[in-house]
Amino acid sequence: MMGITTEYLEELFREAAASTRLRMNVDLRNSEHDGSQRMLNVLLPGTKVDIHRHPMSSESVMCLFGRIDEVLYDDNGRETERIHLCPSEGRYGCQVPKGAWHTVEVLEPSVIFEAKDGAYGADNSEKFIV
Repeated sequence: MMGITTEYLEELFREAAASTRLRMNVDLRNSEHDGSQRMLNVLLPGTKVDIHRHPMSSESVMCLFGRIDEVLYDDNGRETERIHLCPSEGRYGCQVPKGAWHTVEVLEPSVIFEAKDGAYGADNSEKFIV
């Protein structure tokens, strides 16, 4: 069994700080044959998450630690909605609609749990092209 403890998250924060991407993902699927995406994403301020969408699935985002904004966009790249997530304020998560352009802005070191249909990279997800 894998425990998600303070010590484990502290190690992931150290790994994220050493990464040029300023984030660290942990795959929580049972195997590479599992057709879903379930992952922890440890994010530091300054990380860049491209605006993207998942045309075949909604995405559940739960903030376990820290403070982030989930930001939604229209097809022209204009911001349409901003959802502030911070568990200490009672704002725990959101459901990003299927096909919605979105990104995340990291306001302080944070940990999110993400889940959707289709494994990362195999679900026809696409980046917003400016």
